[in-house]
Amino acid sequence: MQEPFDTTQGGQLDRMEIKLAEISGKIDEVHASAEKMRRYFLWTLWVTIGLIVVPLLILPMVLPTFLQTLVLPAGF
Repeated sequence: MQEPFDTTQGGQLDRMEIKLAEISGKIDEVHASAEKMRRYFLWTLWVTIGLIVVPLLILPMVLPTFLQTLVLPAGF
């Protein structure tokens, strides 16, 4: 029967390999999660640019044309 805390070099290496495999799996999970978040942030950036920045850049070109089409009452 093996002791709960194997002090032999082989036992320590086995435990270390198991822990290393567990840590490696967790690192892979964190990497996958970080990649998903990076994609979400990238999509958020593109949507923000599309819905806020582009209209603000187009507005100065369209606004003068729109204002010229308004009919102002006489006397102004």
